[in-house]
Amino acid sequence: MQLPRYIAHRGLSKHAPENTLAAIQAAADAGCEWIELDVQCLGDGTPVIWHDESVDRCSDGKGALVDMTRDQIRPLDVGSWFSSEFRGERMALLDEALSLVSALELGLNLELKLNPGHDPVELANIAVHRARQVLPLDRLLVSSFDMTALESARAQDEELALGLLYEAVPRRWASDAERLRPVSIHADWTQLDQERLIEIQRAGLAMLCYTVNDPERFASWWDHGVNGVFTDDPGLFDPRYQRQARGDRRRKPR
Repeated sequence: MQLPRYIAHRGLSKHAPENTLAAIQAAADAGCEWIELDVQCLGDGTPVIWHDESVDRCSDGKGALVDMTRDQIRPLDVGSWFSSEFRGERMALLDEALSLVSALELGLNLELKLNPGHDPVELANIAVHRARQVLPLDRLLVSSFDMTALESARAQDEELALGLLYEAVPRRWASDAERLRPVSIHADWTQLDQERLIEIQRAGLAMLCYTVNDPERFASWWDHGVNGVFTDDPGLFDPRYQRQARGDRRRKPR
């Protein structure tokens, strides 16, 4: 898998409400090749693109995702909190997001997000199955902090590209990697350790860092061999990835 240097975090979340269809479209309009999205299940098992445990922060509703059904989330406005430009945006179902990602020919890092009350095996089984039906192997990377979820994903598909997700890369990372056979390690760039980075490079794995929105402070890590970053705005790093006005939806050429 040829992983990109820049991955738009939760879609182009600097310029559109995170984890929405609008954020996916905005990333494509800005010329991004890859995006990252979070998936978790509602209480009725419906997989949706969402990060938080509850809908409180990014919608006009209240409540825990695990207590909600598809019918309950569909009326929620998940765009107005960001700006009036996105009023009426709805929570994206996984199937809707995958369809748009496929149509726009984007690569996707799908993070299996496990909040309290969720079953990692159920989430992995649903999300990986649906993603593999829509996206080719070279445009799908599945990551998670939850090793049980990744074990289930690996059991489903021996060829699936996996990313091991940590805050700080732990000493046990090599043991996790031997068991799960990932293509990449993902970590919080503010907790990055050069010794661990060297170990990862020697193992032939890619190192991706999140969430990097300060190119100047991060610059030295490129020299140490970091392969790519998750960023809310790839345009901070490269002027080719500039956000397009919502009324100008013409996809930039790759």
